Amino acid sequence: MPHDHHHTSDCSGHDAPSHDSHGHGHVHAPKNFGRAFLVGVLLNGGFVVAEVVYGILGNSLALLADAGHNLSDVLGLLLAWGASVLVKRSPSKRFTYGLRSTSILAALFNAILLLIVTGGIAWEAILRFRQPASVESMTVIVVAACGIAVNLGTALMFMSGRKGDLNVRAAFNHMAGDAAIALGVVIAGFAIMYTGWQWLDPAVSLAIAILVVIGTWGLLRDTINLTLHAVPHGIDPDEVRGYLAAIDGVSEVHDLHIWAMSTTETALTVHLLFPHGYPSDSVRNQISAELQKQFEISHSTIQIETDAQVKCALASDLVV
Repeated sequence: MPHDHHHTSDCSGHDAPSHDSHGHGHVHAPKNFGRAFLVGVLLNGGFVVAEVVYGILGNSLALLADAGHNLSDVLGLLLAWGASVLVKRSPSKRFTYGLRSTSILAALFNAILLLIVTGGIAWEAILRFRQPASVESMTVIVVAACGIAVNLGTALMFMSGRKGDLNVRAAFNHMAGDAAIALGVVIAGFAIMYTGWQWLDPAVSLAIAILVVIGTWGLLRDTINLTLHAVPHGIDPDEVRGYLAAIDGVSEVHDLHIWAMSTTETALTVHLLFPHGYPSDSVRNQISAELQKQFEISHSTIQIETDAQVKCALASDLVV
């Protein structure tokens, strides 16, 4: 990387704000999934009502269990939708990053909510094993078949954004998982119809609970990591450090921090030692551009130091 040796300064370390370079020009607003959230909420909300009504009429715990799961998905969609709006709020004097972190909080609450609902489903299924009840198989089959269409259609609306946003990924995973679960309920309904094995109903309910836990665990882990300011998944901090250390003129890289500002934006702060003088503005801007291009780090703050004899108080990786 080119380095302008004609730029020098009497200051070093932390003395002047002009030492910082901010990569603001590469921040990309998340794609608007407002319509997908609206349609998803309306479709799944209506389907929850249908499942509750026919689950009671058909005496099917499997349908009621899936209704509880789908209700948690509706609440999760509402949370994610609200966060997708709040995340675009402009920064203020108190919230200097805006409300970007609401997307992380929404995903975390969504995961916790799913696990709570799943616990209730599993417990009720275990109790029903002791006293299996007669199930109206055809009612279960018809309603669950409708669920396949509703959940699969909703999942397809979020497919394009599932890799770039944790909230959208959660919505997609839940809807796709629900479609698979509804398929399982249909199969169980036919099995009960032809075998008379009423225990299949709570068995399917328990299987639903297990699938939800498996699908939710990764979401819970990722959201907890982001809440604790862990380096976002997909970014290798060693690779970032290696890139920064290889920049022409840099002799030391320290106080490197990488964290998520939201489920779609990543921030970085770092100190770079240029012992031969300050780099030009174009070099610092190029560093920010490369961080965005190579690692999708959209907000970078780079502090320049020039005097190797002045020890930075934050030079150790053990100091925060």
